[in-house]
Amino acid sequence: MVLGNMLRKLGVVLMASAVTMVTTVGASAKVEGDTVYLGAAISLTGKYSTNGAHTRKGYDLAVDQINAAGGVTVDGMSYKLGIIYYDDESTPARGAQLAERLIQQDGVQFILGPYSSGLTRAMAPITEKYGIPMVEANGASISLFQEGYKYLFAVLSTTEQYLQGAVALAAETAGDDQTLRVGLAMENDPFSQDVRAGVIADAERLGMRIVIDDKLPPELNDMSATLAKVRALRPDLLVVSGHAKGAALAIRQIADSRIDIPMLALTHCDAAQVIEKFAEKAEFALCASQWAPGLSYSDDLFGSARDFADLFEATFDYAPPYQSAESAAAVMVFADAFERAGSFDPAVVRDALAETDMMTFYGGINFDDAGRNVAKPMVLFQIQDGEYRVVYPSNASEAELRHPTPRWSER
Repeated sequence: MVLGNMLRKLGVVLMASAVTMVTTVGASAKVEGDTVYLGAAISLTGKYSTNGAHTRKGYDLAVDQINAAGGVTVDGMSYKLGIIYYDDESTPARGAQLAERLIQQDGVQFILGPYSSGLTRAMAPITEKYGIPMVEANGASISLFQEGYKYLFAVLSTTEQYLQGAVALAAETAGDDQTLRVGLAMENDPFSQDVRAGVIADAERLGMRIVIDDKLPPELNDMSATLAKVRALRPDLLVVSGHAKGAALAIRQIADSRIDIPMLALTHCDAAQVIEKFAEKAEFALCASQWAPGLSYSDDLFGSARDFADLFEATFDYAPPYQSAESAAAVMVFADAFERAGSFDPAVVRDALAETDMMTFYGGINFDDAGRNVAKPMVLFQIQDGEYRVVYPSNASEAELRHPTPRWSER
C-alpha cells in the first residue's frame, strides 16, 4: 500500500503543472477534491541527491501515515495531504525558480523546505515575498533566522550547535589540560561555515588552539592537502563538515592514508552510510545527529522514536537517517497547524505555526520569534562495534565514550 501511494505521488510529480478540478478553501490553497497539496523542491539529482532522497522519504512516510489515520480536519471537513515535487538539482538558483513555479503556476500555498541551508536560503525570500508558510527540516544555518522572516519555520536545531558536543567531550577527556589542538575542515557553504563558528566559539572559550582551519571546495573530491596538515600538526580533535559527501570522503581518505587522529567528529555520518560503506574504518568516529531512534520521544501518529525507525526500515529497507525523521516531523507540523487554524488561509496557518507547541517522535517542537525550534537538543553518536551509540549529552547517553581512537597500527 505504501509503495502504491509512493507511485501515485510520483505521478503528481510528472503532472505537476496540470491543474484540474481545483477548488479553493480559504485564500486559494491548492485543493483538488479532498486533497490539499504541499509543494517541495528537493535535491533528487546533484551533490545533495542522497540527502534529498532521505528528505523525500520522510515527507512521504508522514503523508501516508496522516492519510491512513484520516487526514486532517479543517472547518469540519476531512482532507488528505498530497505533495507536488520538483527536482532542484542541488542548485540554489533552480530552487528559487521552482519556489516561484510552485506558488505562481501550481497554486501551492504551503511549502516543505528543500535539503541544505543554501537551498533554503534561496527559497526563503520567495516564500516570504508571497506570504507562503514554509516549514523546513534540513536548513539549519543560524543565519537563516537572522533575516527577520515571518513565514519560515524550522523543526531542527540550528547549525552552531551541531558539533559543540565534540568540543565539550574533548574538554572532558583533557581534564585540567585545556590546551588542546583543534583542526577544522569545513565545506565553504552556509551550513558548514556556521558549524565552524559554533566550534570555534566553544574551543576558544575553553582555551583550545585552532591549528588547522581549512575551507573545502564544493566539489569535495579530495581533502589530502588538509590531511597532510593533520599528519604534521597532530590535532587532538579534527572536525569535518561537508554533508554526506564530505563525511564519506573524510572516513575513506583518513583510513587510506592511515592518519592517526585521537578524536574525529563529523556531520552527516548516517546520511553518508559510513558504517555500511566503510565498516571498521569508521569505528570511533563521532557523529552529530538531530535525532536518534533510542530517544524517549513519542506521539500518537508514529508512536515512539523506535516505532518510527522500525516503520521506516520496513518501508524503505534501511535505517532512517535523521534527515528523514526531521522531514516527517515537518509534515506533522503542517497537519497540526491546519487543524488548529481551521483554515487553509496562508496567513491564518502562519499564525497557527507560530503558536506550535507539540511533542513528536522526533522531539518537542516550539518555535521562537525567529522561527527556530527551541524545544529539542542535538545529540552526538560514536560508532562503536558497527553501531551508532549516543555518547552526548550525558543525560541521554547510552554508552561511554571510547577515547582516544587507537592508532591504525594498533587496530
